[in-house]
Amino acid sequence: MNEALIERWNAVVGPYDKVYHLGDVVIPRRGLQCLSRLNGNKVLIRGNHDIFKMSDYTEHFKDIRGCHYLEHCILTHIPVHPVNLTRYKANIHGHLHYRVVPDEKTGLSDLRYYNVCVEHIDYTPISWNVVRKQLQDLGIM
Repeated sequence: MNEALIERWNAVVGPYDKVYHLGDVVIPRRGLQCLSRLNGNKVLIRGNHDIFKMSDYTEHFKDIRGCHYLEHCILTHIPVHPVNLTRYKANIHGHLHYRVVPDEKTGLSDLRYYNVCVEHIDYTPISWNVVRKQLQDLGIM
């Protein structure tokens, strides 16, 4: 993790803010040492590249999960299948980097999926209030 990412994180995350990190937190292993420099009470939603021992993560994260439910949304690393979205209004996810989840009917971006990969959020954590507002503006919530 480079200095610019740490600075961007700490500029918007306070020491006591709750942060859901949606996976692939560090690659390679030596990046783990930087996690202690990041503000917030962090919860890790494990990603496919979070391959180290659980103890490597527990010193930096308050909790570690496979997914999390928040205000009728599901937070995951990999986007859930559209069939599984019938119980939720939206899926906030990572994993896809520069891509989006297409709508099965139109082929355009499926607005129920909200990608928070660093490439989609200008390498800066985004607050739940901003995500909720954007989903509300789209008529999702």
